[in-house]
Amino acid sequence: AVDESRLGIPLLLCHDIIHGHRTIFPTPLAEACAFNPTLWKQTAQAAAQEASAEGVALTFAPMLDIARDARWGRMVEGPGEDTWLAAQIGAAKTRGFQGEDLSLASTLAATAKHFGAYGAVTAGREYASADVSERTLLEIYLPPFAAAIAAGVAAIMPAFNDIAGLPMTANAHLLKEILRQRLGFKGVVISDYNAVGELLNHGVAQDLFEAAVLAFNAGVDIDMTSNAFIDGLPVAVDRGLVSLNEIDNSVRRVLRLKDRLGLFDDPYRRGNSTVCNTKKDQDLRRSLARQAAQQAIVLLTNNDQLLPLRNDLTRLAMIGPFVVDAGAMLGSWASAGHEEKTVSFFEGVQTALPNCHIDLVAGVDALKDDVSGIDQALVACREAQVILLCLGETAEMSGEAASRADIGLPGAQRALAEAIFALGKPVVVLLTSGRPLAAPWLFDRADAVLATWQLGSEAGHALADIVFGVINPTGRLPLSWPRAVGQAPIFYNQRATGRPTEIGVHYSSCYIDTLSSPQFPFGHGLSYSVFSLLEFSCLTPLVKRGERIELSVRLRNEGPRPGEATLFFFIRDLVASVARPVLELKGVKKVFLAPGLEELLSFSLAVEELAFVDRALGVTLEAGRFEVYVGQSADPAGLVKQSFDLDL
Repeated sequence: AVDESRLGIPLLLCHDIIHGHRTIFPTPLAEACAFNPTLWKQTAQAAAQEASAEGVALTFAPMLDIARDARWGRMVEGPGEDTWLAAQIGAAKTRGFQGEDLSLASTLAATAKHFGAYGAVTAGREYASADVSERTLLEIYLPPFAAAIAAGVAAIMPAFNDIAGLPMTANAHLLKEILRQRLGFKGVVISDYNAVGELLNHGVAQDLFEAAVLAFNAGVDIDMTSNAFIDGLPVAVDRGLVSLNEIDNSVRRVLRLKDRLGLFDDPYRRGNSTVCNTKKDQDLRRSLARQAAQQAIVLLTNNDQLLPLRNDLTRLAMIGPFVVDAGAMLGSWASAGHEEKTVSFFEGVQTALPNCHIDLVAGVDALKDDVSGIDQALVACREAQVILLCLGETAEMSGEAASRADIGLPGAQRALAEAIFALGKPVVVLLTSGRPLAAPWLFDRADAVLATWQLGSEAGHALADIVFGVINPTGRLPLSWPRAVGQAPIFYNQRATGRPTEIGVHYSSCYIDTLSSPQFPFGHGLSYSVFSLLEFSCLTPLVKRGERIELSVRLRNEGPRPGEATLFFFIRDLVASVARPVLELKGVKKVFLAPGLEELLSFSLAVEELAFVDRALGVTLEAGRFEVYVGQSADPAGLVKQSFDLDL
C-alpha cells in the first residue's frame, strides 16, 4: 500500500487479540475474577507486545458488554454483570494495549466493543434484538465505554444487535449524539464483521448502496469486509446523499489514528519479531499467564476444608473429559495460541506431585451421551486417595454464536459425576467453562468445587498451585451464578420492585420452584483463610457536594494461613426520583493478612459518584439518606451496614 498506492498511505493491520496472542491468558470473564486492575493492564500490555511483533497494529478488544444472561455465549469475552467493574477493566485494558505512547512498536490501538447493550440480547440468543430503555443504556451499558474513552481508547465498534428496531451500525442517535457528543469520543468507529452488509438482513436497507449510506451517515468510519463503503460512497457523494465534508472528517479520523500509531514515520515498525521477544521476555509472559490464571480460579465450595490437598499424596485419580484437553484451556478467540504449548490439568498436577501415581480416564466424551466408559473410570478410582473430576464445556461451547438454551453440564457428564460421587471418596470438581453452569446437584454432592473457567497457557500449573496450597485462592465471581437457567438474566443490583423478594410471602417477587437468590452471589469466592469483619464505621454522617464519604473497616484473618481478602463497598439510595438498585458497587479493597492479624482499612467515595441518570436522561445528584455496605460478596446476609445523609 505504501509503495504502490497514489498517496502512499500505510495499511492498518487489525486482529482479535482478546486474551493474548501466543501466550494465552485467562478468558476475559475469568480474568475479571481477579479484581486487579494492575493485572488487567499487564496482560493487555503483554498481548500487545506479542501481536505487534507480528505486524498487528489494532486489536478488537476490550469487549465491555455487561452480561447478565449465562445463555449468551459471548459472556466469556467480557467483564461480567457489573458496570463499575466493567469500567475499571475498560480503562485498564485500554492503557495496557496502548501504553503511554501509541507510536511505540510494542503497542496496539484498542477497540472498545460492542457499543451498545449487546449483552442484553433477547433470551441470550446471539445477534438478537436488545430492547432496553435509554436510561438503562446510559446508566448500565455505556459507562464502561465512557471509561475506555477517558483512558484514550482509539476505536469503538458498534454491536451487531438492534435496539428498539434500529441496528447499532445504523443508529445515528447512539453513534453521534451519545457516543460523540455526550461521551466525547473523537476516535474511529469500526463496524463489526460484515455488519454494514447485514443491514439488509435487518430489513432497514434494500441493498448494499442503501446500507452504506445508512451506516456512514450514522457515524461509521470503517466498513469491515462488506465493501459497501468502497462501492457505494463515491456514488452517494455524487447523488448528494452523503456529505463530502463528512467523508473528509471520517478520513481524517482514520489517518489521525495511523499517525498516532507511527505508521507514517515507519509503516513497518510493527512486525519486528525481536522487539520484546527475547527468551527473558517470553518467560516473563508465561509467568504472568500463570499469575493471571491463579487469580482467576474461584473456590466455590470447600466442604470440611478438603482443599488444599496434601502434597505427599501417593495415589490420585483424574477423571473426566478435560483432564488432558489442553485445547479447552485456551477458550475462544485464542489468536495464535497452541495446544502443544498449553499446560493441561494433568501435566500441572504431575509436575507438582512427581512421586504420586495418577490414574487418568476420561470416562465420557464432553458432548456425547455414551456412558460405556464410566465403568473404566470407576476402576481407575479404586485406589485413589482423592479424585479430581474435570467437567465442563469445550472451548467451542462459549464465544460468538455459542448461545445455549440449557446451561447445565452437556452430554453424559452428570452420569459420570453421579457414579463417581457414589464411591464415597473425596471428590474435587474442576469446572472448565466460559459461563456459569447451572448444576445445583453438583454443588450439593461434591466435596469441593473450583471454577477453573478457561485459564490459558499456564492452566495446569496454576490449577496445581491452588489445589496443593502453594497459592491461597483469591478469585471472586464477577457475576451472579444461577441455580437454574430460568433465573437468567440474574444480577445482584436489581431494583426492589413494589413487592420485594421475601421468602415465605406468596405475593412477592419470587419463584415458586426455586429460590430467587443465585447459587453463588456476585463477589463470592472462598479462601483457605477465614476473614472476619470486626467493625465498620461511616466517619462522615453528613456530606455535601464536592466532599467525600469516608469509611473505615477493621478486618481480621481468623484462619491458619496467610491470605488476601477482598472487600466490596456498596451503596443504596433509599429514596430518589427514579427507583434505584438495592445495591450498587462503588469500590473494591484487597488486603493481605497473616494468620491472627487484623488491619483497619479506609475507603473514600466522592459524593459525585452518587449521581444517577434521571427521568430527563440527565445526570443528577439528589439529597437524601443513603445506606453504605461492606462485605465479602453481594450476599445480603454477609453485609454490614452504615448510613449517611447527602445535603445539597
